[in-house]
Amino acid sequence: MLNKDKLSTVIGRRSRREAFTVAVAAVGLVAVAASSAVSFADDSVPERAAMVVEQAENIPAPAAPAIQAIPAPAPAPQAAPAPAPAPEAAPAPMPEPAPKAYSNDLHGWISEALDIMAAKGIPGSYEGIHRNIMRESTGNPQAINLWDINAINGIPSKGLLQVIDPTFAAYHVEGTAFDVWNPVSNIVAACNYAAQRYGSMDNVNSAY
Repeated sequence: MLNKDKLSTVIGRRSRREAFTVAVAAVGLVAVAASSAVSFADDSVPERAAMVVEQAENIPAPAAPAIQAIPAPAPAPQAAPAPAPAPEAAPAPMPEPAPKAYSNDLHGWISEALDIMAAKGIPGSYEGIHRNIMRESTGNPQAINLWDINAINGIPSKGLLQVIDPTFAAYHVEGTAFDVWNPVSNIVAACNYAAQRYGSMDNVNSAY
């Protein structure tokens, strides 16, 4: 029989060998595991890469940001044109003076005749006209001479100033009635004749 000390030595050696064996086995397992892990990792890399590529292809490309048109700046408001000045009101036309009224009598006839004569530049005065009318017709516009030489010749003297028709026609003044019996026309024509022959009716003191 082995003694107690030998037995302890043998058991100690055995235990160390078993421990070493176990350690070596453990290292081997670790190495195998690491190798498997590396192998597994190496084998899965292409697959994972392919998956990443495929996923990347399936990811839609980000939409390009919409380009918003920048509105043109609004034109600066223009000042409203100044209103045109209101046209000045045209002055109201001056009303034409009312025609002068004349009485329908000797005074009125002489007064109207004098206004026409003044406009036409024919001389004569109220007194000279009135004086000759009273001598020739006594103021009767329908007076007619049927006995003198003119009447004998068929052209009797007529009207306020006893004018024959040829004289009236020759010295009639435009703007008056062409009527020897018209009192105003008769006076103006007779004064026009007297102005041409005597300078004015004022210078006539007898038959003319």
